[in-house]
Amino acid sequence: MQPGSTAVVVLEAKGARVFPPQGEKPVMDQASLTFSPELLFVRTGQPAEFRNSDDTLHNVNVKHEETREQAFNVAIPTGGNYIHTFGRDGFYRVGCDIHPAMTASIFAATTPFTTLAASDGSFAFDDVPPGPWTVTVYTGGKRLHKDVEIKGGVTEVTIE
Repeated sequence: MQPGSTAVVVLEAKGARVFPPQGEKPVMDQASLTFSPELLFVRTGQPAEFRNSDDTLHNVNVKHEETREQAFNVAIPTGGNYIHTFGRDGFYRVGCDIHPAMTASIFAATTPFTTLAASDGSFAFDDVPPGPWTVTVYTGGKRLHKDVEIKGGVTEVTIE
């Protein structure tokens, strides 16, 4: 990873695992002609909320980045919201057809272990159950994988 570049880091179990449901529903809001946050992490199969806190009508047009499949395209009036459950892992592009400069991204994953790496490339996950996992880093249009064995305590991983 180049210093200062954006990197999404995902830790996926090798083999079947059941994870507890998300604690809070992730929210993407629209205010001051901006989607916030610019990148939203959601859990596949669990609800996410889209709000309009702006004083104007917006829509939320969401497509799966890899397949270009339309996830949804809804108008959200001022003070309104929309709930959606993503059925496929991956990146999604978010836009407002009314205000084309408004853009954002969503990353959907089945695993609860997703994060944005710090500017120096470091990242951490808490309370990861021991066992075999795969770390995937998405950065600069690349997808880097590394298999790791998580043991008790701290496990350090270097991905190049």
